[in-house]
Order: sequence, then structure tokens, then C-alpha cells
Amino acid sequence: MNVTAYPHLFSPIRIGGHLLPNRVVHASTSTHYAQDGRVTDRLIDYYVNRARGGAALLVSEPMAMLPWQTLPTRPQVLSGVNRDALARWAAAVTRAGGAMLGQVQDNGRGFRAGFRNLAARGASALPDDLSWTVPEALTTDEVRAMIDAFVESCAKLADAGFAGVEISAGHGHLFHQFLASRSNRRTDEFGGDLAGRTRLLRVLMRDIRAACGAGFIIGAKLPAWDGMENGIDEDEAEAITALLHGEGVMDYLTYCWGSHSDTLYTHLPDNHGPRMPYVETIRRLGRSAAPGVPLGALGLITDPNEGERIVRDGIADLVMLARPLVTDPAWAAKARDGRESEIRYCVSCNSCWHMITSGRGLLCDNNPRVGAPDEADWRPEPAAVRKRVVVVGAGIAGMEAAWVAAARGHDVQVFGASDQMGGKTRLHAMLPGGEGLSSIYDYQELAARRHGVTLHLGARADADAILALSPDAVVLATGSTPAWPDFLPADWRDEGLIPDLREAVRQLADYPARNPGMAVVWDADHGGFTYDAVEFLTTRFERVTILTARDRIASDESLMVRQGAYSRLYRRGVRIVTSVRPLPAPRIEAGELAYSNIFSGAVEVLTDVAFLTYATARVPDDELAAPLRAAGIEVRTVGDCKAPRIVLTATAEGYRAAMDL
Repeated sequence: MNVTAYPHLFSPIRIGGHLLPNRVVHASTSTHYAQDGRVTDRLIDYYVNRARGGAALLVSEPMAMLPWQTLPTRPQVLSGVNRDALARWAAAVTRAGGAMLGQVQDNGRGFRAGFRNLAARGASALPDDLSWTVPEALTTDEVRAMIDAFVESCAKLADAGFAGVEISAGHGHLFHQFLASRSNRRTDEFGGDLAGRTRLLRVLMRDIRAACGAGFIIGAKLPAWDGMENGIDEDEAEAITALLHGEGVMDYLTYCWGSHSDTLYTHLPDNHGPRMPYVETIRRLGRSAAPGVPLGALGLITDPNEGERIVRDGIADLVMLARPLVTDPAWAAKARDGRESEIRYCVSCNSCWHMITSGRGLLCDNNPRVGAPDEADWRPEPAAVRKRVVVVGAGIAGMEAAWVAAARGHDVQVFGASDQMGGKTRLHAMLPGGEGLSSIYDYQELAARRHGVTLHLGARADADAILALSPDAVVLATGSTPAWPDFLPADWRDEGLIPDLREAVRQLADYPARNPGMAVVWDADHGGFTYDAVEFLTTRFERVTILTARDRIASDESLMVRQGAYSRLYRRGVRIVTSVRPLPAPRIEAGELAYSNIFSGAVEVLTDVAFLTYATARVPDDELAAPLRAAGIEVRTVGDCKAPRIVLTATAEGYRAAMDL
């Protein structure tokens, strides 16, 4: 075992009554693997694999600890239906080398859906800043009863063998609502000045300690900044921390950003901003207001070198990772053992959050096996029969199929039209905020070479060339092409007068000069690439306008990603025009493009148009499928060649095709 590269990250630390072997913490993230409130094998497997992969401390998703918490994807604690399953969960994580914590949390009025929560309870009858939900204000007796229910649930977790709990007091959820004067107008003991607004948390922490004992870990995640008037800023966060620290109960402390508001997107920072944007603020707040309490750093930490520096330089004592451990449950073990090249790194595009909040459960762009029983440090089983496999397309769908098939023992040859791997994902990685996507094809290339894949790059294969290799199976991963917009004359397409947005990025990438006039983007796609490309266009043109038929942009992205896109584009002066369609035959030669409102028919004309491009629904490039199948070849289509969708489906289908060979 090589521990010399990261000796601080993999040094022991005592948290409460537990001596942890290293500083790597699985930060809370929802999996939605529970069913009807029941703990499932997949839920347990998820946490066990992260413990097996080297995480020393693991914080669960929010658990159902109150009578009104009936969301079927929350693991039930208070009801007692999971008594045996909770014990099995804790024991399995302990055997795997980790310490399991349950998260204490309630949404209160906070609601991210596009409608109001009709059953919400909160500190005061004031609207949520995002959903406008006005909760039923809890009475004083109901607050006390809520504390008792939380404490009873924590005691049940202690009896089941959980090492402790983390109280989630940020993100605009219930505890945050009690802490902020913006959302707490109470006149009882749980409102008023800061001492009153922190009373709920202080009483809860004291009562958990009394019920669960001195060795039971009590961690806290506090709001550092929510971006709201009369909300919580860093000065208020420091004062809150000092009051809670005065209770002498916290075993560790960390912070979070944003709220259920227009600042929600700051909760999970992506690659459009700096690396590790929050760690210095976390250090300042925690070290000044809670001296001696172990401090956890979080927020866009993906690399072991970052974790090592955080601990080595005294920024924090714990490195709290959620998305990176979703992507690779063995992140810690691989870093510890000097196998960094085998880590599948987090893309930081927040597709995982989108999957969770859209009801599909936790999934990942760069890990097609999330929640599998043998997920950590997985090696595919050898195939029963070795086959000759040809993969056509060296994008991320094809390369995922190629390396997994080769790892199973198949003879794999890949043909890629470009001289580089990655396909359109590589193009996206060139754009603002897209660089994290490179980790997908970088990992695939290393894995492919490690397992002996033969690569033919810069070689466009036709059916005859493929058949000449006598393959047993072909995986088509040839991608897709944006459809030609119906408002443009058909003959313009053949003349190449108007490039699609991908081609526009390629054409302009090598010309950094800023052009006069306006660039116009017809957006009939609504995926993340489009808005990163628009941001790029703002560096090449004086003005940029987006036209779309929908009533908003980024409809195919999560709320958080959509907020971030709006924030960046508006700050860059992009004009966004919704609910419109361009009129046929634009007078581009005169710098004019007319459009009409799809509801009223009102017409407006853009002038000074210097550049027009489009992002439209994509058409699969699957022309090779029919002749190959006619020749009797087993053909599987994956990624956009099967049906144009997203990064997550590309890697998942490439993996599945290889496993089915």
C-alpha cells in the first residue's frame, strides 16, 4: 500500500467516540433507493460500497424522523418499520470499515418543484422564496414535539448501531428557516433574536446527546450564505456557529450555500466557477467561531491532491465528498494505493441531482453501475465466449462499450472518424464549464489501452470495411446530427451557409477576435451544451440573442443547472426571447431575421444579425445498421445512434452493450 502521496488525507482522526482511519467523508446525498420508506438492499449496497472503497465516515440521505415525513424515498426511522434493516445497514457499513451517520432534516416550506407544497410546516406562515409555499406555522408545543420525535429517532439509530447523526441546518430547509429572520417571525422562545432563533437547534443537540450518549457523533451542517435579504450571510453564520459551539455538543461542523430561492444553484458548484470555491470561507467561519471542533470542507473537491492540501494546510480536518464518491465509490482506496489513474472522476455537471429530483433515483454520467452490489473497484467477469467485436464511433458511448468488452476478454477494434476520442463530448469539454466532461473519455482511453483495445482513429468505417474483419458483433456508436431547421431554405443546407451550433463552435474556436454585430441561436434543444456554447459566443460577438419556442430555456436541465445558465447568460448580456419561432427565409444577407410570437402572432425583426446558428433535435446517424444486419451481423446501437439523449444514457448504454456481448 502506498500512502506517501497523501499522508495527511489518510491520517487518522477522532470524531466523537470514533477513531477514523482517514479524513474522507461521504457527504449526504439522496439516492431515492428506499421504497415505500423501506430500506432496500440497493440502498445498503450503495453505502457499503463507499465504505469498502475507503470512506471513513458516511452520512446518509435525509431520513424520516417525524410523523409527517411520509415521502416513500425517505428511509423510515421513527415508525420502526426498518428496525432490523437499520441494524443490518449499520453492521454492513461497519464491517466494510466505515462509520454510518443518519441525517436529521426536514424541508419545512422549502420546495423545489414547480408548484406549492400543500402539506408544509414551517417556522412562520411566510412564503418559500422558490415555490411560494406558505407553510402551516408550527405551534410552540408542536416544535417541542418535533424535537422529541427527532431525538427518539436518533436513539433508534443509536440502538441500531449507527455511529451518530448529522443535523442538516442549511439549504433553506426547516432548521435554516428557524435560523433566518427572513423566515422566522415567531414571538415565542423559538423566535425573536438570534438566541431565540437558534434555540431549536441548541435544544435538539443537547437532547440528542442526553439520549444517545457521549460517544454518539453529532455533526452539524450550517448555512454560510443564502444570498437573501434578511437571510444568512457570513457574519450571521459566524454568530450562529458561536452560539451552537457554546453548547459543547458538536463533534464536527461544516457549511453549505444557497437556499430554496434563486440562489439554489450555489448549493452544488460546477465548473463554471473556481475550484473549491467555499473552503476558505469554511476555514474562516469554523476556526474563528468553533475552535477545536473538527471542520469539514466541501464544494467542488474532486481530486485527492485537493483533499491532501485541505488537511495539510489546516483548512479543514475532514474532506466531505458526495458527487466524487457517487462517480467512484473506491475514490479513497485508489488514491491511498497510488492508483489515481484508475479513478473515475466526477464530471460536476449535476446530472445526479437531476436524476434524483426528477424521480429516477441516483444515477451518474460517469458511473453506469451506481448502487450495484459489487460496485467498488469493480472488474467485469470474463465472457463465456471470446468474440471479435467492432465498435464504430469513438465517442463516450462507443469507448465505454469498447473498454468494458475488452476487459471481459473480447477482441475489440474501434473505428473513430476523428483523430481524437470523445466525440461531441470532447467538443463540449472545450466550452466554458465543460472541462469536467473530459474525465469521461480520459478514463475510457486509459482503460481501453490497458485492456488491449485496437484503435483506428481518423478512420471512417463503411459496411464493407467492417464486414472484412468478420466480426461476431458490431456496436454502432456513430452519434447523431442536428436536424435542419424548417424555417431555413433546404438548399442552404447543401451550400453550408448556416452551421449548426456544434460546427459553429468548431469554426470559431481558432478565431478569438470579437466580431461586430449579433449572433443569433435558434434553440430547439435545451441541453447544457447549448448554453455553454452561447456563453462561448459572447466572446466572439458583440451581442448574442437566443430564440426558443418554449416558455423558458434549459428545459431539459435540472432547476439548479437552469438557474446557473440564466445567471451566467444574463450577466453576459445575452438576450433571451421565449415563445417565438423564426419566420421562413430570413434575410441574412441584409442582417435581418424576423420571428413571431407563437401565441399572439406578433412579429418582430432582429437587425444587425452577423451570424445565425441552431441547436435542434438530433437525428441518429444509424445508416450502417441496416446493411450490417442484412449481412447477418449482430448489431447493437448505443448512445445518440440509438436515440439522441444525454451523456448519462450514452455511458450506460455502452456499458450495457458490452455486458450483453
